[in-house]
Amino acid sequence: PFFGEHYGNAASKSHGYGWVAENAVETAREQIGNLIGAQSKEIIITSGATEAINLAIKGTFDLYKGEKQHYITCQTEHKAVLDTMRAIEERGAEVTYLPVDSKGTIDLEALKSSIRAHSKMICLMWANNETGVIHPIAEIAHLAEEHGIIFFTDGVQAVGKIPVSVDGIQMMAISAHKLYGPKGIGALYIRHNHTLPKPISQIDGGGHEKGFRSGTLNVPAIVGFGKAAELRMAEMNKEAERLEILRNLLEAKLLLLPNTSLNGSQNRLTHVTNIAFDGVEGEDLLRKVCQKVAVSSGSACTSISPKPSHVLQAMGLDSDLGRASIRFSLGRKTNEQDVLDAVDWVERVVGELRMKSY
Repeated sequence: PFFGEHYGNAASKSHGYGWVAENAVETAREQIGNLIGAQSKEIIITSGATEAINLAIKGTFDLYKGEKQHYITCQTEHKAVLDTMRAIEERGAEVTYLPVDSKGTIDLEALKSSIRAHSKMICLMWANNETGVIHPIAEIAHLAEEHGIIFFTDGVQAVGKIPVSVDGIQMMAISAHKLYGPKGIGALYIRHNHTLPKPISQIDGGGHEKGFRSGTLNVPAIVGFGKAAELRMAEMNKEAERLEILRNLLEAKLLLLPNTSLNGSQNRLTHVTNIAFDGVEGEDLLRKVCQKVAVSSGSACTSISPKPSHVLQAMGLDSDLGRASIRFSLGRKTNEQDVLDAVDWVERVVGELRMKSY
């Protein structure tokens, strides 16, 4: 109904149409907040996680303008983070890109020793979008708190998939479409009542969203975001258990194929597996598999690129094997038959491509 029947602008405070829209937005804000253990006033609506990430990083850089600034992130972050970090580097920031081991995990000691007197932010994702590997968020938060540094996390892959709490976190980016909400809507959680400063707005205008993000709110999408968050809250744990069984089945069967290996550690999201298929050309593999099964070789932003995944490169995979690696991601509608069909098809494709290469 918010597309047409309740068409009011949530910022119009003087009439009933605006009030209905505003109430719907506030309800959604609460639903989103409940999912991550935040207050509704700490949820700042954005057009998606990329905008939220830009607001968090560039907004912090602008806040400390004129000061010497150092940021800590990781080589396996999403491009939305890496490209934004490079943008502030060009404007004078120092950035440390932490390496990962062959399983995709960071060394907490290396993180600790990279902190400097002028470090402003630790920016590490909750869970990796290609391998599903989960970072030790509680320990990172504790380290940031000890040193009085802003801890910002890209929570896109984790929120709605596993229990997430904003304890010890200053900022977190979320995206609605990753939890079955509409595309083109997201949020930045900004911790309220804390001594650490908040980012400066990147969009000038009417001072919407507590001055953090000007612009007329996309009410239908926000309502959808809120409802999706509420649904995930109810079904997340049960669904994660169901998907882990199916994911393990998929993984076990695919790893029976000769010259295949798992990319990543066992400490990861329950619905993701990333498998390397040695002895095949990556582009051919992806093109052929995707005729029947929707898979990817990287993030959606880079999935058509013939370049190997930067995540897998950082984990030490050579270019050819990186290109011949596929991320399988299971969801609400995935059932056991889907998994078995996918295995049959991938086996066939890999077999054919290997025969060709000989």
